[in-house]
Amino acid sequence: MPRPLKIGVNALYLIPGGVGGTEIYLRNLLSALAAIDKHNQYFIFTNRETGKDLCPRTQNFQTVAARVPARIRPARLLWEQTVLPLQGVFRGLDVMFSPGFTAPLLTSARKVTVIHDLQHKKQPGNFGAIERRVWDLMVWSGARHSHFLITPSEASKRDVVAAYGVPESKVRAIHHGVEPDFLGLRGNPFYAESFLAEAGLPAERYLLAVSTVHPHKNWERLLDAYQQVTEHGFIEHLVVAGLPGKSWDTVHEQLKRSGLDDRVHLLGWQPRRVLLALFKYAEALVFPSTFEGFGIPVLEAMAAGLPVACSDIPPLREIADGAAVFFDPASTEAIREGMKTVLGDLACREQIVARGLEKAKGCTWQRAAEKTLAVFLDAGRR
Repeated sequence: MPRPLKIGVNALYLIPGGVGGTEIYLRNLLSALAAIDKHNQYFIFTNRETGKDLCPRTQNFQTVAARVPARIRPARLLWEQTVLPLQGVFRGLDVMFSPGFTAPLLTSARKVTVIHDLQHKKQPGNFGAIERRVWDLMVWSGARHSHFLITPSEASKRDVVAAYGVPESKVRAIHHGVEPDFLGLRGNPFYAESFLAEAGLPAERYLLAVSTVHPHKNWERLLDAYQQVTEHGFIEHLVVAGLPGKSWDTVHEQLKRSGLDDRVHLLGWQPRRVLLALFKYAEALVFPSTFEGFGIPVLEAMAAGLPVACSDIPPLREIADGAAVFFDPASTEAIREGMKTVLGDLACREQIVARGLEKAKGCTWQRAAEKTLAVFLDAGRR
């Protein structure tokens, strides 16, 4: 058996409850790696905000706590470029895995970096001018100087190859998994309806939307489409679960103008058990995003047995083709019709739920971990 690799995990970016899908990705990937890999040694580099629960409790995983606050991004990036490489040398790392877009430039370890999406390239208006330039420089550096890149979809892989001129052979597209609790969720008694009251929801049927409240998530059109759905006689409320983002105030203002305050519930970030309960009791999921690198909520809804209406964009087609009602995210009328279909067309609901469950069963975190470990092995033994 070859000697164990020493693998560093650059988790300096992680702010619990503050970075959305990239936190779900890292937590589940580390747990899955711990389950399948007892041979190699892992060092999880954390920041001030990250709790001890990030590191799996197995002998070959250990936390290396840093004194840098991730909420102050310039300080975190400086630490990542200066102190982290020295810590890697001290521990004799073979591989430095950076799962949050950016990676240390000067490190003796072979670098594997995850680029989840290229929103700053595809939708630059969502960023300030200085923020966008700095972020692009950091992501470009990670893309060009890493030995391997990982993206969550083939669509994101194509974007990275085109944007940064890296060879396709350097980029591995590895789909995210779905947590086992989502499969069979409808029959799991632990996730009780009382969790919905805990989140402040009334006892009403509801349509679920899960994502950070950022501009590219298409909230203005969603709320306009939802208002039209209510005018067509549908009684379902709309529940929005996700981190407050750059569109949070705009969404509140739109709700006040529309008079939908009593039917649209902005919950913000929710604990995982409450989020699972939201999926369990929802009538359907709507996901109108104009841009994604993957789209975890769509996969989670498929696994939970929810009918899905979502944007017709490449990453979502990749994971949900044949298992969702797709619509043009640029059209309020198309979003409205998609919602009406998943709420009112029983035959369609049954068909896409069955297909969604079948697709979701093949998307496991174990499979994602196996493919990721294979990249570590390729990087560390060259």
